[in-house]
Amino acid sequence: MSNKAVINTDKAPAAIGPYSQAIKAGNTLYISGQIPLDPATMEIVSDDFEAQARQVFKNLSAVCEEADGSLQDIVKINLYLVDLDNFAIVNRVMEEVFTTPYPARAAVGIKALPKGSLFEAEAVMVIGD
Repeated sequence: MSNKAVINTDKAPAAIGPYSQAIKAGNTLYISGQIPLDPATMEIVSDDFEAQARQVFKNLSAVCEEADGSLQDIVKINLYLVDLDNFAIVNRVMEEVFTTPYPARAAVGIKALPKGSLFEAEAVMVIGD
């Protein structure tokens, strides 16, 4: 018997490919990359990087909440930026949406993201103790 479960919420964008929003295995949640799509329209929220970053964290938060957790339960986050000059903006937004201790993190500069997004984040969350 598998202890794997799909986590899905209408408060975050639907998957745009063959993947789940998140998979829960035991007390660990593996959250797929979130781009700054408005869940209602499935469109990028803005051309502004900061607005995109805020939407990405809002989408991550919605998935965490569906699994009875929060952003504060994230232990590892991977960030993907089309322009690393926006790194300071991501740091500022993360300081607003997370509290210490901050999650472990990687930040990667990449050439392009789905739908022309400027930012994407994926995460691992641990639920409970």
